[in-house]
Amino acid sequence: MLPYAAYLRVYEPLTAFAPPERSSWAAYAEATDRPRRAGALHAEHGEAVRRLLGVPPSPAPAQESPNAYLRRVEDVLYVCPWQSRLRSWLAFSRFRGSTPVRLMERFVPISVAEQTADDFDRFKRRGGAAALRTHIRTSTWHVPTSWFVPFDGNERWLVLDGEGDPEGTTTTRNLIYVTSMAHARRRCARALQIIRRQVGEVAVAAEVEEIARWLEEFHPHSLVELDYGGIVHLMGDDKLQGDQSVAEIAAALTGLENGEEELAYAMYQRVILRWRSIQLLESAN
Repeated sequence: MLPYAAYLRVYEPLTAFAPPERSSWAAYAEATDRPRRAGALHAEHGEAVRRLLGVPPSPAPAQESPNAYLRRVEDVLYVCPWQSRLRSWLAFSRFRGSTPVRLMERFVPISVAEQTADDFDRFKRRGGAAALRTHIRTSTWHVPTSWFVPFDGNERWLVLDGEGDPEGTTTTRNLIYVTSMAHARRRCARALQIIRRQVGEVAVAAEVEEIARWLEEFHPHSLVELDYGGIVHLMGDDKLQGDQSVAEIAAALTGLENGEEELAYAMYQRVILRWRSIQLLESAN
């Protein structure tokens, strides 16, 4: 929902949902007025901006979003709910926990912050841990290195302005990867094995393990998508065309596995330096 953010999404098959949700999502897929893929990010961002510019600002929607991202593969419908309310609650909870009270007052009145926290607490008590499962992860100003691990370089879809995307629509520029849950889990498991055997319990291993655990929460026949989202607006066409971060991370892991440490280091550093230069734009004038 942020302008310069990337997204890691899980699309579950329609059969993974409980019967009432299944019927609702099936009807949603046939609706003619639902947000289409090409404008969905813009619609999400617009909703968030309107809430935050309100008086007083609203950190989370009053109701959960009825919208979802959809994919069809061989007549199977896959659904990734937006979960805008839950994701907003989680983001606000992290923000509130890391921001001093005096500074928090500049963003949201204390009464609004406390009400938002109370609403979230009631939701957690009612739904338990399972209710906190989100289908979408968001990263601002960069793509975390661990997000490249579940994918293969051949699963890359680059769309420049005016071109057709994988769903057959004309959209604005984007870079996405899509893979099966089985492939994603297998690649994460392999990466963890290689990193721990060759390097040990380093930070990147913990990050990959977190992604692997998250993927285990979903239906085994799901799809996993990495969407560069608004990050593409920080990269020119040449940079987008030259971005092979997924392939470079895969090459780094293969280099580690084969004892080619110099190759592994070179590939890993290429990715780190690329994304560090993009992330620095957050603090640029």
